[in-house]
Amino acid sequence: MDGGGSVRLVSLSVPEQKGGAVVRDGWLHAPEAFTEVAGQLEAYFAGRSTRFDVPLAEGVGTEFQRRVWAALESIPYGSTVSYGEVAARVGASGAGVRAVGTAIGRNPLLVVRPCHRVIGADGALRGYAGGLERKKLLLGIEGGAGRAEA
Repeated sequence: MDGGGSVRLVSLSVPEQKGGAVVRDGWLHAPEAFTEVAGQLEAYFAGRSTRFDVPLAEGVGTEFQRRVWAALESIPYGSTVSYGEVAARVGASGAGVRAVGTAIGRNPLLVVRPCHRVIGADGALRGYAGGLERKKLLLGIEGGAGRAEA
């Protein structure tokens, strides 16, 4: 919850995710606070929804990471782009592709912020904190497996 008492999503992790959130001592178990996001995730996985509309926590990540994450949010459902394309969108072409890959890998909002839509320049599935099998599954749900955006 933010200071005003409203719920804002900070992280959405999957089991065994690299760098995923860990439940800490003192955290309150309050599943009712996540009814809306759970419903939106259910609709997405059932193929009834193509986007998420949940309030996200502000101020998470570095300024560069936030720029990269904003670029992820602009990738249309069912489309894929390369890491190089994301780098170009945030003004970090060339050697900046590696930094973009690192920022994408630190995305704390899997599925909701669609880092799974970023693939290698050769069309291959590359890196996903939730595992490549999950990335393939998500792209399959969206019908965009291996199809790069023009």
